[in-house]
Amino acid sequence: MRPEILYPFFADTISLPGVGGRIAGLLEKIIGRKVVDLIWHMPVDVIDRRSSPKLSEITYDQIVTLDLTIGKHDSPPRGTNRPYRVWCHDATGNLQLIFFHAKGDYIKTQLPEGEVRTISGKVEVYNNQLQMSHPDYMLLPSKRDEIPEIEPIYPLTAGISGKVMAKIIRGALEKIVALPEWQDKTLIKREGWPDWYNAINKIHHPKLSQDLQINSPARLRLAYDEFLANQLALEIMRRQNQKKKGRCLVAKGHLKQALLEKLPYSLTDAQKQCIEEIDHDLAAPFAMMRLLQGDVGSGKTVVALLAMLNAVENGVQAAIIAPTEILARQHYANIVEMLDGLGVSVAILTGRDKGKARAMLLDQLHTGEIDIIVGTHALFQKDVIYHDLAFVVIDEQHRFGVEQRMALSQKGPKNIAMDVLTMTATPIPRTLTLTVYGDMDVSRLYEKPPGRKPVDTRTIPLNRLGEVVQAIGRAINAGTRVFWICPLVEESEILDLAAAEERFHHLEKIFGSRVGLVHGKLKPKEKDAVMARFISGEIDILVATTVVEVGVDVPEASVMVIEHAERFGLSQLHQLRGRIGRGADKSTCLMVYGALTGQNAKARLKIMRETDDGFLIAEEDLRLRGAGELLGTRQSGMPDFKVASLEEQGHLIAMARDDARLILEKDPNLSSERGRALRILLYLFERDEGVKYLISG
Repeated sequence: MRPEILYPFFADTISLPGVGGRIAGLLEKIIGRKVVDLIWHMPVDVIDRRSSPKLSEITYDQIVTLDLTIGKHDSPPRGTNRPYRVWCHDATGNLQLIFFHAKGDYIKTQLPEGEVRTISGKVEVYNNQLQMSHPDYMLLPSKRDEIPEIEPIYPLTAGISGKVMAKIIRGALEKIVALPEWQDKTLIKREGWPDWYNAINKIHHPKLSQDLQINSPARLRLAYDEFLANQLALEIMRRQNQKKKGRCLVAKGHLKQALLEKLPYSLTDAQKQCIEEIDHDLAAPFAMMRLLQGDVGSGKTVVALLAMLNAVENGVQAAIIAPTEILARQHYANIVEMLDGLGVSVAILTGRDKGKARAMLLDQLHTGEIDIIVGTHALFQKDVIYHDLAFVVIDEQHRFGVEQRMALSQKGPKNIAMDVLTMTATPIPRTLTLTVYGDMDVSRLYEKPPGRKPVDTRTIPLNRLGEVVQAIGRAINAGTRVFWICPLVEESEILDLAAAEERFHHLEKIFGSRVGLVHGKLKPKEKDAVMARFISGEIDILVATTVVEVGVDVPEASVMVIEHAERFGLSQLHQLRGRIGRGADKSTCLMVYGALTGQNAKARLKIMRETDDGFLIAEEDLRLRGAGELLGTRQSGMPDFKVASLEEQGHLIAMARDDARLILEKDPNLSSERGRALRILLYLFERDEGVKYLISG
C-alpha cells in the first residue's frame, strides 16, 4: 500500500483550486492527472520583475514594475483595427499602454484616469517612445506584493496561460509536505544538496535563472533521488531473481571443445571472458539473467551457441529466439553449419511452419528429440510444449517486451526459473545499460574477431548522386552486391515507402531486374523471398528502408549507399554500416547527404568517418540525440524519467547503483529508519514494483 504521507501527492489535479474538468483534461495531456505530476513539471526560465526605474532611465526593452499615473484613454473608432491606447506618466516621462482587440469598458475600470496603478510587463522602445503591450499585471499600489518579484516560466499547453499554470502549480505545492530523509547525510553534506522539500521549493520559487540550471544543487538532488529510486527497484528485482531456484548447468566441456576445434578462427579475449562469466552463472544454483552486448560482427552468436551447448551437455533443451524470420533462419543456418557432425539436434520454428510438418516438429520438441530450437515469437505459443527447456537466448532484446519474456520463461518446469541470456547488437552507453538493464548482469564484447576489415566510409553531397549510381554500376559488374538504404521521411512509414519505391524505379530503369525492393509494409513471406534472392545473387542491388538494420548477413555485399544520411541517428548509421564488411572483399559505405543545416548532423557524419567503435559511437549518439531517441523510448523498456536527464546528469547513475547495492546489502528488507524512508522514495517516483517484490519476496 502507498504510504499515507503520500496521499495528497497522488490526489487528482481536479482537487486543486481553479482546476475544473476542462483544465484537468488539458493538464493530463502534457503533464498527468496527479498533483505529484505538477510538482515534477519544472520551470524552464524566470521573469525578473524587480527592476523599477524612472521612465526617463529606460533606454532599451526590458521587464519592469512601475507606479504610474493614468492619463488619457485613446479608444479607436468602431470597425478599425487600431489598438486601444492609454497614456501614463511619472515625474520624468510618458509611456503608452497598448491593447489589441480590447474591451474599452474593462480597461476604463482597471485604469481610471488620474489614479496611480502599479503596472508590470515588458517595456519596448519604439521611435524613442516607450510603450507596453498588454501588461502582465495592473493593480492598486497597495496590492503590489501580489506581483511576484521572480516569476517562474513553465512549459505550457494550448488553453492554459502562463499565469494560470503558475497558479495551479502553487496550489499543488501547498498540498505537499516534507518527507523523511532517504539520502545518506554524509552524501548530502559532501555534495551541498538541500533536503527534498527545500529542493522542490527552490526550483518552483527560483531567485535567479541559475537556480533552474540542470546542474544546480536542487536539480542534482532531485535527479539523484530519481536515479536512486530506479536503481533500487532494479536491484531489488535482480536480487529476487537470484533467489529463484535455478539449474546448476555445470559445463562438462566435450561438445564445447569439439566446436572450438572445428572453428576456423580463435576466440577473442573478450569472447573468452564473456563465456567464462556465462559459465559461472549457469553453474550457480539460481537463475541467470545476463545481457550480452556486442558490437556489429563481434561474434555474439558463437558465445551464445557455446552457452547453449552447456544445456545440451546437461541433457536439457535450449532455445534461441529472434525478432524476425530472416534473422531466425540466418541463426539456424549458422548454428547447423557450426554443429555439423557433433550429434546435436537443431530445429527451427517460425510462423511460416504449418500443418503436419509443424505437428511433427512439436512432437519431437515435446519428446526431447530436439536439443536446440531456433525461432521467432512462435516459440511462445501455447501449444509449443518442451520436454525440458532450461536455457533461453533472446536476440535483439529491445524488440521483446517483458510479457513475451515471461511467456517464454513459463515454458520450463514449474518452480524452476529459466536461465536467460539476452543479446543486443546495438551498443548501449553505460548510463543507459544501468537504467534499462539494471536488473541483469552485463557482459560486453568489446573486440571484433580477427580478419574483420574496416569499412571505408565516405561522405558525398546529394548533387553527386549520378556519380554514385555510375560507381554502383561498376561495382556490380565486378561481382559485388549493394545495399541502397532510403531516407527516413518525417518519421512516416508511408512517406518512407514512397521514397524507397521512387529510388527503386529510378535504379530499375538503369539496372533492370538486378534491383530488388524490401520495406516494412511487405508481408514476412514477401520480405523473405526478396532477401533470399539478394543472398543467392539473383538480385545485385537491394533497395531498402531501415528493415535491414539488424542482423541480416550477406557476406557478398560490400557496398552500402545511405541516402540522406544526415537524417539518421549515429547508432542507426553504425548498425546499417555493420551489414557490410563481413566478407573477404574491401567494403565501402557511401553516406549521401542533403542539406547539413544543424551542427549535430555534421558531427554525426564526422564521427562515422573517424571511428567504427560502436560503444564510442553510442556514447556520442546519447550526447547528441538523447536517450529516448537512441533506443526508441516505448519499445525499449526505457524508464520514463520525470526530473532526471540521462544526457546531462548520467554521471550520477553509477553512484546511485553502488548506493542501491550497499543499501540492500545492509538492509535487504528496507526495514531500518532509512529503509522505510526509501520505501517512500520508491512510491514517490512510482517504482512501486520494487516494494511489491520486497513484500512478495
